[in-house]
Amino acid sequence: MTRSTIEITPTRDDGRIARLATAAIVLSVAEAAIPLPLPGVKPGLANIVILIVLLRWGWRDAVWVALLRVFAGSLLLGQFLAPGFFMSLAGSVTSLAVLGLVVHLPPRWFGPVTLSLFAAFAHIGGQLLLARAWLVPHDGVFYLVPVFALAATVFGLVNGLVAGRMLRELPVA
Repeated sequence: MTRSTIEITPTRDDGRIARLATAAIVLSVAEAAIPLPLPGVKPGLANIVILIVLLRWGWRDAVWVALLRVFAGSLLLGQFLAPGFFMSLAGSVTSLAVLGLVVHLPPRWFGPVTLSLFAAFAHIGGQLLLARAWLVPHDGVFYLVPVFALAATVFGLVNGLVAGRMLRELPVA
């Protein structure tokens, strides 16, 4: 009997995506240790990395980094396949879908801050829709929209400003 071996050789892109995903995962794990005033309201620090990846290397790489962050972060935090995992996944997928559309808008008016705001609102929207459909089958969940919209505005603005600054200061790879 002969054995067949499949050899996978990682590319430079694979290494870059792994490093960037690691940075996003570290930020997610660190964020989980920050005490927050309201459950579900997080600054989304890993989204800074995802914005940088999106604007520097494109949507495909941003999808890889974002999904690796969700899966590996949930495994590290012991939340894989728990409701928090699905909430994070829903927010990330919704955010990536919106970013995939708005990244094609004119960069003069739609830079890192605007994209971050779109992503933050999409993330919250995806999570609220999943919560309504699965966890809280009552329209009362939508009473939280103003609180989450304020958080999305503040954190989306801050994360976009940080991503924009980092994009200006990081060397082009």
